[in-house]
Amino acid sequence: MNSWDEIIDEERNKEYFISLKKEIDKRYLTTTVFPPKDLIFNAFSKTPFKDLKIVVLGQDPYHGKGQAQGFSFSTPKEIKNPPSMQNILKEIQSDLGKPSLCQDGDLTPWAKQGILLLNAILTVEEGKPKSHHKLGWEIFTDNIIKYISKNCEDIIFILWGGPAIAKSKLIDEKKHHILTAPHPSPLSSYRGFFGCKHFSKVNKILESIGKEPIVW
Repeated sequence: MNSWDEIIDEERNKEYFISLKKEIDKRYLTTTVFPPKDLIFNAFSKTPFKDLKIVVLGQDPYHGKGQAQGFSFSTPKEIKNPPSMQNILKEIQSDLGKPSLCQDGDLTPWAKQGILLLNAILTVEEGKPKSHHKLGWEIFTDNIIKYISKNCEDIIFILWGGPAIAKSKLIDEKKHHILTAPHPSPLSSYRGFFGCKHFSKVNKILESIGKEPIVW
């Protein structure tokens, strides 16, 4: 398989995904769910499988109106940057000595450079973080991570915060690169996210394996 469509179609036929879809469809009808339905798989549509270099793993989408766009950590440019995004931008400035390409918080330019911005849970109810926990999304995204681990080489996984770091066990460390740090949220950023220098480290790894560095 060489495209996300084929990989995702294989998941869609599994029993867990059929029940997940039924439940999610029902919730879109009866509650306010983010992101908009057509953006649930946005991370995959913007980063073709053949171009994949990096996976940045988040938890679940932003739960405020207009914030979620189907990418981990990213928000549309017209939305004020949430605190985690502000801290990511601060660390880029501090690490690289220049501002990020994505000052407006929209990480689409990252996605277009081969960065899969994947949340562990792909939907959320308005105002209720982790409200779609354990509906089946974690099975889906774990299977995606395992597929990447098994079928690719030299992918850089960026895992911020406990839940993301726990996914290390799904990744073959002999074939891939794993960078971990506390979450960039204000609650934990001072425990080691600031100063992690992941952005310069990623570019050093990419250069060492003959790949184009990222314009952060």
